[in-house]
This record gives sequence, structure tokens and C-alpha cells, in this order.
Amino acid sequence: MRIRATVAAVSGALALSALAVPAAQAGERSDYRVSPFVANAQQDEIQGDIQITKVVVNGGKDIVVGTTAAKTFSIAITATDPSGIEGGDQFLWHGTAFNENDIDGALISEQEAANCVQASATTSTCTVSVTVDPQVDLYKNALAGTWKVWASVYANDGDYVFKEIAGTARVQRASTLTVNAAPEPVVKGKPITVTGKLARANWETSTYAGYTAQPVKLQFRKAGTTTYSTVKTVNTDSTGNLKTTVTAASDGYWRWSFAGTSTTPAVSAAGDYVDVR
Repeated sequence: MRIRATVAAVSGALALSALAVPAAQAGERSDYRVSPFVANAQQDEIQGDIQITKVVVNGGKDIVVGTTAAKTFSIAITATDPSGIEGGDQFLWHGTAFNENDIDGALISEQEAANCVQASATTSTCTVSVTVDPQVDLYKNALAGTWKVWASVYANDGDYVFKEIAGTARVQRASTLTVNAAPEPVVKGKPITVTGKLARANWETSTYAGYTAQPVKLQFRKAGTTTYSTVKTVNTDSTGNLKTTVTAASDGYWRWSFAGTSTTPAVSAAGDYVDVR
């Protein structure tokens, strides 16, 4: 509790409120307000020989968020000081600079302070759990991509460190990918048409929309094997749709596979089996 009370000159109730929320409800989410906790968080500062040695967000994985379901993840800060670690706090923020005018997104834990576990007399890992609600926290699609980790850690002897960018993490728009190969069955040597659609979460409309002009691999796995091989690459059209024609050679599974981007995770469709006769 000491950490958050020191960092933000606000009441406990305000400190536990959402870091950043749209001023209007869904459908009118154009105005953005930074909570007092973020507005009063310290910029880079260090006293003594305390050090942050490691930052891990969501176990090292990207934070993938859809259109309705909340996503819970962790932020773990490892720090060391000769006197030992007393406590800490941390959150994610998005923006061009760490000030009230340039931060356009922030994700805070509802914990009063991080849960710190000793690894040794000098080193501890302090962890908070954060829940992101796409219908409240992710009010615009431009929030997809790299976020920064703000962190504070205190030592038992009074040393402390504040870091505006202690680490980074990616928050991504969830993706979907479908496939259909036809006709089924098909005569050997005849054409097969493979269609599908690549879509991703649109946080502004709470729907999934086609991801346009993206390269997607068409892959084939022969019946009785376990490995897919890439046949060709096709770009999605203006609505995220995919379509191509191949020649039927043997029984097997066809799928589309998308490598992902900084804002959207990789995804592969489940294989569609075609019987070749």
C-alpha cells in the first residue's frame, strides 16, 4: 500500500479505479481521460543501488484481446538491492511520451501493490495481475501494438527506483481464419478451389472485420502425414477474403496460415480434408 500511496497523491478508491477510461460509453468512445494514478506517477528516478533486473509481461507472450471477453495477464518485475526488496507497483501504458497529454491508454491492476516473492535475501520478484476489458480499456484500434511497462520498486533501506519504460509488451487484436476446399470429393488432376477469410477484432465496433491486403499461405498436408507444406501465398482482398485454385493430386488437408503482424497474432485455419479419387 505504501508504494501506490507514495506514487499517486490520490485516495485509495481513486488509486484502485481504472487507469484510463473513455469518457463516453461504447459507440461514443472518442474522448479519453487519464486517471489521477497515471497523471501523478513518477518519471525516471533512482536512489541508492537498487536495480530492476528483469521484466516479464504475460509470461513473455503477447496479450491477445478479442471484442467482448476480458483478458487477465501478469506483470512481473524482478529487482535487487543489498538490503532486500520491500515492495513495488507497475502498470502498462500506451502513448508517445509519459505525460498526461501524450498517454492515450493505460492498464492497471486492482491490487493495492505488487505481490513480492523473495528469491534470495537481496532479490525479489514483484507481480501484479491486470485485467483488460476491450469494451472499456481498448477504445480505439490504434492501441494495438507495443505498450510500455511503468515500474516502481522500493528496498528495505529506503532505496527506490521509478522507470517510465522498464520493459515493453504487445497488446494485439485477436484474429480468426477460415478455410473451405471444394469440390469434395474430387477427381485426381481436376481443380480444387480453396477459399477462406482472415479477420481480426475491431475494438471500436466490438466486431470482427476482414484484415485486408495481408499475405496468407495456402498449405497442404498429405493424408497419413503430420506436416503441412506451403503451396503458394495469396493476399487477402478488400474484405479479408481469400480465394485460389490448385490441382488435386492426393488425399489430404488444406488450410490457410497467417504469420501475424505487430498488431495481430498469427493464426492457422483447421485443415479441410479433400478426398481425391
